Amino acid sequence: MKSRTMFTLLMAATLFFANHAAHAAGPQVGGAAPDFSLPDQNGQMHKLSEFRGKWLVLYFYVKDDTPGCTEQACKFRDDIHQLGELGAQVVGVSVDNTASHADFAKKYSLPFPLLADSKGETAARYDSLRGDGSMAKRNTFMIDPQGRIAKIYLSASTSRNSAEVIEDLKKLKSGQRPNS
Repeated sequence: MKSRTMFTLLMAATLFFANHAAHAAGPQVGGAAPDFSLPDQNGQMHKLSEFRGKWLVLYFYVKDDTPGCTEQACKFRDDIHQLGELGAQVVGVSVDNTASHADFAKKYSLPFPLLADSKGETAARYDSLRGDGSMAKRNTFMIDPQGRIAKIYLSASTSRNSAEVIEDLKKLKSGQRPNS
């Protein structure tokens, strides 16, 4: 009886830690993109499902109107037509509120939604929330038309992220694998 109880406890602990490790690793290439439902800078709600059938560039950024985040957003803004021609939509996410996003989008004429993840729940599901929960990490996820993660850019470059996404999207659309 005692050995069966120990075995059960050991199996439960193994399953717990295996599940925790898988969850802690965040989304993986080929896996389903975590769902979200967040308001943009205009208060309009956006869900992952609305992008079904399209490529989605979901980029998490640290804070509105900071030098690096402004550079990254403006690069996506400047490349928006090329991304659109490739069938991709761009969406930014940070833990800033909708009012902050509205000011940021207006100041830099950003033509794409900036989602307010004020509680950091979506950033956490994408393993893109800093430890103290006050800011998002600078990670970008390319999500395919079926809602699966096609490419992950950890600690994305503010100056090169948009160009890297375009290059990789061209490869993916032609059946090639992008570089890791």
